[in-house]
Amino acid sequence: MKQFFLRKSLVILFLLLCVGSATLWGGEKKQELRLKVAAIRFSTNVEIGDPTYGRTGSEVKRVAEPLKTTVLLFEDGGLRICIVATDTFSNSIPLNRYLQDILAKELKMQQDHVLVFSSHNHSVAKIAYSGDVAGYHYPGTYDHTPEEIKLTSMGEKLVSQLGDSARRLPNMLEPVSVWYAEESEGRITYNRKGHRADGSTYLMREKDRQLIGKDFSGDIDRQAPVLVFKNAKGQAVAGLVQFTGHPVTSYHPEKLVISGDFPQTATDIVARALSDGDEPVPVGFIQGCAGDVNSKEMFYGGVERAQEFGRMLGETYAKALKKLKSSERQGMGYGVETVHVPLEQLPSKEMLETEIEEMRDFIGRAKTGDQNTLGCVGMNFPRSLSPEYRAALVGMMLPWSEWGLELRRTNNSDTVMKTLDMSIYVIRLGDVGIVGMPCEPFQGIGRRIRQLSPLPLTIPCGYTNGSHGYITDSPNTGDAEYMSAFYRYTKFRPPLRKPAGDVLANHAVEILKRLNKISE
Repeated sequence: MKQFFLRKSLVILFLLLCVGSATLWGGEKKQELRLKVAAIRFSTNVEIGDPTYGRTGSEVKRVAEPLKTTVLLFEDGGLRICIVATDTFSNSIPLNRYLQDILAKELKMQQDHVLVFSSHNHSVAKIAYSGDVAGYHYPGTYDHTPEEIKLTSMGEKLVSQLGDSARRLPNMLEPVSVWYAEESEGRITYNRKGHRADGSTYLMREKDRQLIGKDFSGDIDRQAPVLVFKNAKGQAVAGLVQFTGHPVTSYHPEKLVISGDFPQTATDIVARALSDGDEPVPVGFIQGCAGDVNSKEMFYGGVERAQEFGRMLGETYAKALKKLKSSERQGMGYGVETVHVPLEQLPSKEMLETEIEEMRDFIGRAKTGDQNTLGCVGMNFPRSLSPEYRAALVGMMLPWSEWGLELRRTNNSDTVMKTLDMSIYVIRLGDVGIVGMPCEPFQGIGRRIRQLSPLPLTIPCGYTNGSHGYITDSPNTGDAEYMSAFYRYTKFRPPLRKPAGDVLANHAVEILKRLNKISE
C-alpha cells in the first residue's frame, strides 16, 4: 500500500512539474511569456527628382532600391514601447517629434515611449521641405514646431505607412521569448579620426585611409549583436540587429543615388534567414555609436560595394543566429531621463576674429573654383567634393563664430548654455539592454556602457529620436577636426567640456542597473 501511494505521489509530482515547466516546440525551455511583440516591415519608394540633403540643390538622379522601415510594438502588462528602425531620413529633431506624435496618438501611448532609430543612412531623399532640419539648436528653439512640418511626397508616403502600421500592430501582438547572440565583424568599417604627427586630428577620408596602409581599419567596434523574438511555437516573430559605422559606401552628396546601403542589405538577409519559407520576418537595424566610425570607400564605393558590405555583415549575423541563447528573464523594463552634458566656455575674442577672417577668405576662394581649398579652421575637405560644396560647408560654420564674437564683444559670453540637455532612452528586453541616445556618440561612449552594464548583453545606439550632433567621449574632447569640433555647425552651443559624452554612458548604466534590479 505504501508503495502504491509513493508511486501515486511521484506521478502527481511529475504531472505538476510538467505543468510548471512544459517545453516549447523544438525542445526550448518554456518560461512565462509576459512580453508581447508585433512587427511590420515596409518599403517606401523614392522618385527621380525628389529633393535631397545636398548643399548645392542636388536632386535624386537614380534610385537603386526603395528604402525600408521596420515598426515593432512591445507590450508587457501596462507598459508599451514602439520602436521604429528606418533607413529613410535625417537627424531632424522636429521631424522625429512629428513622427513620434503620430505613432503615439495611434497607439494611445506616451510620446517618449516611441523610439525612432535611424540607421543614419546618407543615401536618402528629404522627408520634409520645412522642419527637416538638423536638431543642433538649443532645446526649445528649433526652427519649426511639429505642427509646421511640410512633408515632401516621399514624406507623405512614409507617414501614411507609419500610421497604417500603428493601426494594425495592436491586433498582431503575441507572447514571445527573448533570444540573443553576438558575432564579430571587422571588414567593412574604419576609424575615421586621423592623428597627424604634430598631434592635430583630421577627418580621414577614403584617399587618406588608403595612404595609411592596405585596407586600414584602425580602432573599431566589431560587435554584431542579434536579438530575436520567438512565439510559443518557437517561430521568429521579429528581430533587431545592430552594428557601428556610418553607412556611407553608396553615398556621394553631389551624385546621390537612393540606397539603403549596407544596413538594409544585411537586415534583409537576417529577415530571410529567420523565416520558415514564407514571408521574411520583420527585422530592424539600429545604429551603434558611430561618431568616429565610417563604412569604407565613402564617395567611391557605390551601391554595389555597399551591398557587398551588407552581405558580409549579413553572413556574420547568420553565424550569430546559429548560437542564439534564450534569455533567462522575460518581460520588459523602460526608463527615459534627461542627462546634462557639460559645455566649455566660448573661444577668446581674438581667436574668433582670426577664424572668421580665415573662413571668409576660404569661402571667397572656393566660390571662384579654387581647387586648393582643402582646409579651414581645423577642418579638412576632399577633392572629391566640388569647391562650391566646400564653400557651403564652411559657410555653415560662419554664423556660429559670428555669434560667439558678438557675445565676446558685448561681454555676454557668460550667458551661453552651460550644459547640453538631452533625453536618453533605456530598454530592458529580457536579459538584453538597449540604450538610445539622440546624438552621434563616439564609440568610446558605447564601450563604456557595455563595460559597466549589469546585463549579459547591452546594445548602445545613437541616432534615436533625432540628433544633437556629434558627442565625443572624454579622450576625444577638445580636438579640432569635424566630428570633435561639431559645435561649429550648431545654432548655438559652446564646445563640449570633459568628461563630455561619458556622462551619457554613466547615466545610462545607472538606469540599466535599476531596471536589472527590478527584474531580479
